Amino acid sequence: MEKGNFVKPDLVELIKLDPTIKLDIRYATTNNFMGIKLYDQPRAFLQREAAEALARVSSHLAGYGYGLVIHDAYRPWYVTKMFWDATPDSQKDFVADPSKGSRHNRGGAVDLSLYDLKTGKEADMGSGYDEFSIRAHPLYPGGTTAQRELRTKLRVVMEGEGFKVFHNEWWHFDFKNWKKYTILNIRFDEI
Repeated sequence: MEKGNFVKPDLVELIKLDPTIKLDIRYATTNNFMGIKLYDQPRAFLQREAAEALARVSSHLAGYGYGLVIHDAYRPWYVTKMFWDATPDSQKDFVADPSKGSRHNRGGAVDLSLYDLKTGKEADMGSGYDEFSIRAHPLYPGGTTAQRELRTKLRVVMEGEGFKVFHNEWWHFDFKNWKKYTILNIRFDEI
């Protein structure tokens, strides 16, 4: 167990704060980079202050005609360990070192995208979720103008509520206070 003075965990289910948030929890399916089902339930949780900030992001984006689709949020530590063990060394920069834990393990990170509120269709952001390529970089100069604009819009609104984009993945955002929380290894049905 990690040592330190941590705030007591208070994981909140995102769709209970904002029912307009859509879930596409890839690790509850085989449609992910591992190709196997890793979660028993397609659910998404964050620490309360991060979850409340994300609900404000959702409300703000609605003014632009977009909603949030969540691919991952809190992740039990054992899944991070599985990612690390299965990822080739050349791509380890895309997964967290389990000896240090992940920001997802603390309930302080979220993987997300946008969807069009009118059509319900997920926005084309220029790369797929969990795509381990240069196209995943938040400032990737390729793709279309519309794709780059959507990435920028998402990043700016998320930053306005205390989230910071991860350097390798346009979809991964860390909440400003993630260090306040300890690494958790709680299954979804135990929350």
